[in-house]
Amino acid sequence: MPTESPLPRGLLDADALPLYAQVAARLMDDITAGGARAGDRLPSERVLAERYAVSRVTMRSALADLANRGVIESSPARGWFLTSTSTGTGADTGAGAGAAAGASAGGGTAEAGDTPSAPPGGRSVQGFADHALRHGLAARTRVLASAVRPARVQEAEELRIAPGAPLFEMRRLRYLDDLVVVVEHNRLPLALCPRLADTDFGTASLYATLRTATPGQFPRVADYSVEARQPTPEERELLEITDVTPVLVATQLAYNQDARPLELTVAIYRGDRYRFRASITD
Repeated sequence: MPTESPLPRGLLDADALPLYAQVAARLMDDITAGGARAGDRLPSERVLAERYAVSRVTMRSALADLANRGVIESSPARGWFLTSTSTGTGADTGAGAGAAAGASAGGGTAEAGDTPSAPPGGRSVQGFADHALRHGLAARTRVLASAVRPARVQEAEELRIAPGAPLFEMRRLRYLDDLVVVVEHNRLPLALCPRLADTDFGTASLYATLRTATPGQFPRVADYSVEARQPTPEERELLEITDVTPVLVATQLAYNQDARPLELTVAIYRGDRYRFRASITD
């Protein structure tokens, strides 16, 4: 069994981000948790700087970051306003959608040159490699198995397809900077992106491949749940667990820009290499 390597301090810690990026993430969380609507005006830069205990220069950089992502826009002499794309739900899945390892929040990618993109009029769920790219980490993928098979009844109900409809299924082992983080089990309706069956996801990006479908498929929002348990013998071997470290099992059902189920993923993370954060509101 491979020898366990310690995770470098700060590798998956949000505190390793530049201060302006941390503030931008906190502001985005507050926008989402507060139920804000497109066209709502943000408080002034001075008020925001005081609220987040940073300088106005840092606050201005955080606002510019959100503007670059299409979340907010500036109106001369009037201030900052939420755009029509800012009310979508994004998951730093896992890692960031909320998770420090980037779960992917579901599918994710292993392609170093891939960049996250959103459909017109909406934000997208962030994938594993999208998270890695954003944080300067090297993502690597080992495909354990992939195939096309008929959807089972339970899968068909969750993905809103007919029982027996073609389903693309894949299991992958995901790494960040050559440290194993998660085993992913992805299932997607093949009809939404037929080229899934012919793509080598050892090097290609799942989410980038979905974006090239006709029409393009953009994971916009996701139902996400997490539970802890002890790993199975196979999971211990794959995740290189040699002690009593538990695993965190994240189940995600992602929806596309048409609110149609796009991807059902079960991700099994090493408990010492994953953090889940969420904002709880009324």
